[in-house]
Amino acid sequence: MTSSYNIKSLTRGDRMKRWLKTVILVYLSLLFFGSFLAVGALWTGVLENLFPFISSIEIFLYYSFAGAIGGSLRHLYMFCSHYMKGELTDYREWIMYIFYPIFATGTAVIAVTLIQSGIFLIDFIDYNETPLAQISIAFFVGFGFNRFLNKLNAFSKKMFKPNKDDDNK
Repeated sequence: MTSSYNIKSLTRGDRMKRWLKTVILVYLSLLFFGSFLAVGALWTGVLENLFPFISSIEIFLYYSFAGAIGGSLRHLYMFCSHYMKGELTDYREWIMYIFYPIFATGTAVIAVTLIQSGIFLIDFIDYNETPLAQISIAFFVGFGFNRFLNKLNAFSKKMFKPNKDDDNK
């Protein structure tokens, strides 16, 4: 009787894992393809017709959606790669598939803002009044979200490192 209970609980656990894998795959796919649709709706003016206030935040939405496309693309790739290798076994790692693409959207906007402020000594040039370089950077930041955060962390440590003169005072 004990062995049949263990088999039933294992089968139920496998179904839970399959269910969660399906939810994550659907979520990442919707985020990826939905961001493309949102960019299209933004580009054609459909969103602005529905929500007139969109025009005041339109550029930030482009950066955000580009970051979402990059973040969801990378995590779709990682999810599928890990799935094919049978490596999706730790629930604690699955949290990144849900939250990293969301964090990537905001981080992409912040990254472009930091660059445009002149802190990173990168200068954007406008191409036919379309911020293609900024949108591209937002995509790359979304795609390499954790790498960008590592660089940002190293930069902030260096920038806010106490001076030796301050220690002597």
